[in-house]
Formats: sequence, C-alpha cells, structure tokens
Amino acid sequence: MSSTGMWQCQGASCGFIYDPARGDKRGKIPKGINFEDLPDDWKCPVCGVSKRMFKSLDV
Repeated sequence: MSSTGMWQCQGASCGFIYDPARGDKRGKIPKGINFEDLPDDWKCPVCGVSKRMFKSLDV
C-alpha cells in the first residue's frame, strides 16, 4: 500500500484535506512539505483548528 500523506481536518463540519502535493497557499506552505513537517503552530486554513485536529487518511 502506498502512502498519500494526506490528512483531513476533523474540525466541526470542515473536512479540509491537507495534501503535500498541493501545500497550503494561504498558510504559505510550499508544495512537497509533509504534514508531519508543518510548523507546530500551523492551523487549518479553512476553520483555524490546530494540527492535533487532523486525522491521517492513510489506513
């Protein structure tokens, strides 16, 4: 099984998916940055919750 590296926000009715292939333009995160390597103070660009509220989509 291959890893997608994608993580989904579990904030109330958010569902934003962080995809390292896309990065986060709003948060000034370039493409290719793994979720685990995001700064500890990075927040969901949609609802503003912390990294702790994200769940890996790799099963």
